[in-house]
Amino acid sequence: MNTSGQTSFFDKPFSPVQQALVAFGAVIVFILASKLVKLTGLIYVPDRFPWMTAAAFMLLFAVANSIFSLAADNMMKYWGRSIYSYLGLAVASGLAAYLFSSLTIDEAGSYRWIYVVLTAGYLVFLSIMSFMRRIVEFAQREEWNHPRIRRGSGSGKSRNGGKK
Repeated sequence: MNTSGQTSFFDKPFSPVQQALVAFGAVIVFILASKLVKLTGLIYVPDRFPWMTAAAFMLLFAVANSIFSLAADNMMKYWGRSIYSYLGLAVASGLAAYLFSSLTIDEAGSYRWIYVVLTAGYLVFLSIMSFMRRIVEFAQREEWNHPRIRRGSGSGKSRNGGKK
């Protein structure tokens, strides 16, 4: 039990736009770090690494954004901003991956399908969180009484053959 009045990190609403900007910043940082590592020759970095980085941070955004949606005041407004932020992140990170790798999404192998699966998964994550939130709100609103005592058919006989 929290007695100091502090709230959880997950109780604070975070803007989906800010989440997408942080994820895109991380994409750029990781891509630049991989270029630096590749230039030094320390380890081999594949040409498709920027596409992998973009996909990884899109997945991270999808999971984090879905979790933070539970703290949103207006779920529909949050959903709209989240979907637009996700699309912006997908386009921006894909463009960055293309600029740094010089590979289109088709030339990068299966990353087109990875983008499709991530997008479908993101929509599923948001839907699950919305459904969970509705269940919790219903349970909190519902007045929980003692379970009703089930009575027999009125003839005095119970279901086990008349034996009590």
